[in-house]
Amino acid sequence: MPGWAWVVAALTALALTYGLVRLIRTLLYRFVDRRIASYQNDLVAKHLEEVQNMYREMRGWRHDYHNHIQTMKAYRRLGEDEKLDEYLAGLESDLAVVDTLLRSGNVNVDAILNSKLSLAKDKGIKVNAKAVVPHQLSISEIDLCVILGNLLDNAIEATMKIDRPDARSIRVYIDVKRDHLYISVTNTSGERARKQDGRYVSSKGGYHGFGLLRVDRLVDKYGGYIKRRDEEGAFSTEIMLRV
Repeated sequence: MPGWAWVVAALTALALTYGLVRLIRTLLYRFVDRRIASYQNDLVAKHLEEVQNMYREMRGWRHDYHNHIQTMKAYRRLGEDEKLDEYLAGLESDLAVVDTLLRSGNVNVDAILNSKLSLAKDKGIKVNAKAVVPHQLSISEIDLCVILGNLLDNAIEATMKIDRPDARSIRVYIDVKRDHLYISVTNTSGERARKQDGRYVSSKGGYHGFGLLRVDRLVDKYGGYIKRRDEEGAFSTEIMLRV
């Protein structure tokens, strides 16, 4: 074969290889874009459900407040001061029970925790939560809220798979320990968590696995520590982040 023929053959092979690489890259980008879009749609749906749940609670509080006002006015018109005092004392006691909003000391963290935990309670899940978070953090509060949001989404998802409603519970504990923010989320579970290549994966698969991967990457971003435990009837995640 003449020398120029080898050159043409080589250039042709190179062009075909380059074209194949571009095609694979284009298909890969489209595939990733679709998965990210699906993941974002799923997040929007979750946030919408949380907002609707909080709106229902606000309407309930408004309705109760109106009834309380009417009752107290009636006692006042009738001159029933003693009954009015008793009613006020009972109302104060009820408000102490109803006021279950979590106050960690960080407004952004409170927002994500209360929205998720309120949704869990609305689903009939027992919630035990305590959180202490500094007002100012060295890590991004947005990243922290992403971590907490994903942990609680996964906890709610796993807990709702338990057949017995009375066995569904979530425990959240957050505090500062030796210049680190310690995060612990534990949920009851009706089935053992799945592992793939040594890593826990979402039971739903597909784009839902982005949540677990996102948490791992954010913890790694700040040089933090994460440990997951899968025990009989419970799953827990512990995270340490320098504050």
